[in-house]
Amino acid sequence: MNKNILITGGAGFIGSNFIRYVQCKEMSINVINLDLLTYAGSTENLKNLPKPYNYNFIKDDVCNQPLIENILREYQIDTIVHFAAESHVDRSLKGPDAFIQTNIVGTFSLLEAARKVWLNEQKRDKGTVRFHHISTDEVYGTLEPDDPAFEETTPYAPTSPYAASKASSDHLVRSYAHSFGLPITISNCSNNYGPYQFPEKLIPLIILNALTGKALPIYGDGMQIRDWLYVEDHCEAIWTILQKGKVGESYNVGGANQPPNIEIVTTICELLDRAIPTSKYFPHAQLITYVADRPGHDRRYAMNIEKINRELGWAPSVNLREGLQKTVTWYLEHENWLNAIIKEKDYQNWVEINYQGRENQ
Repeated sequence: MNKNILITGGAGFIGSNFIRYVQCKEMSINVINLDLLTYAGSTENLKNLPKPYNYNFIKDDVCNQPLIENILREYQIDTIVHFAAESHVDRSLKGPDAFIQTNIVGTFSLLEAARKVWLNEQKRDKGTVRFHHISTDEVYGTLEPDDPAFEETTPYAPTSPYAASKASSDHLVRSYAHSFGLPITISNCSNNYGPYQFPEKLIPLIILNALTGKALPIYGDGMQIRDWLYVEDHCEAIWTILQKGKVGESYNVGGANQPPNIEIVTTICELLDRAIPTSKYFPHAQLITYVADRPGHDRRYAMNIEKINRELGWAPSVNLREGLQKTVTWYLEHENWLNAIIKEKDYQNWVEINYQGRENQ
């Protein structure tokens, strides 16, 4: 198992980190990366791979089922790790269409291709293949302050078009396991952060804006709570599930960190103050600006990770302070990457559209 892996969305943030993790973990694995290179995916994320000779890139759409079938046959794929997804809640509020197409139709296309090649054509032994689906904690909805953390058995209650599209894809994956016997696993992860994250998400956005003296936008009162997971810990969890996870099971993956967003932002400002005390924007916390909250903003997420810890022995190894320090340092040391990403993608236009009309509170 895990000799020829098809990774969808491998040019994105988590996918590219996972490719690096796999190549450092196992020498003999061949990685095939299928990515359409939409706004959040970039070949900049895949420069200087540890083992470029064991890597193949295919630029195409995850909805292209005939192509995926051919990839499964040609490269003798035994493992699919499905990252490809539209993943930004704000974008799903502005334009849900792409989320339905990629997250639901794309997952369906992958499942159909796997069913046809692996099960109907029997190109691979059923006992040696695995379809692993990457999902999110947002399928569970939102928590009140005193509610217990999400468990794998928590009923789905998505509150945004993004979360609803991911919930739909989760249900599709489970249905193919139940109806056709497709060997699947699912992981629902909390908010990731770390190297190579596109700077529309909170942590890289705050770092970039602070470095350039722009406002650090805080939605509402800034007391929204997320469970922050360092991306390398997430990669290790996925790998652990592929090696030890039980077919048909889902596993919650979280970082055991649940501070309010404002605390994340002030910590980043503090780390930047220490790293670049001569900055003309020092202290960086002076750039914090409260803006109107986004519609239907979930108040709190928290993940119960007892199952993956108990059954597979995984737990996060990077605490939040350490992870934020590593992340800030990485962005400071990779200015060329940041500049290339901003120039390559329509980043500034999106920021202006998203924050337009949000009056300061």
